[in-house]
Amino acid sequence: MQHTSEHMSQDKLQPTVTSVDCKKRVSLWTVQKVHSWVRLQFPCCQTSFLLAIVNHAISGRALLRLTDSKLERMGIAQKQQRHDILQEVLSLRVVEELDNLNEIVSECFFML
Repeated sequence: MQHTSEHMSQDKLQPTVTSVDCKKRVSLWTVQKVHSWVRLQFPCCQTSFLLAIVNHAISGRALLRLTDSKLERMGIAQKQQRHDILQEVLSLRVVEELDNLNEIVSECFFML
């Protein structure tokens, strides 16, 4: 699984990869891959979020669609924790959108 940091590499416009390998796009992540990502991304305060991931079967696609109110309904009571989670999810959304755009551009050039 891929763990993204906030630092951008100079030669690529994507977050740098650390410690876990995940070549799949986030939207294709299984619940287990989301679970692994949470364990890496939030090592000190992960228990409630890990339980929510499993209990609500949060796949990569569902992860990308999380909102503050959804996290609160899932049992993530602390506003700061929800904010932190959503900040990381936003980074994943950006990477997903870049992957989508790269795919579209590649298909356009392939058709030429």
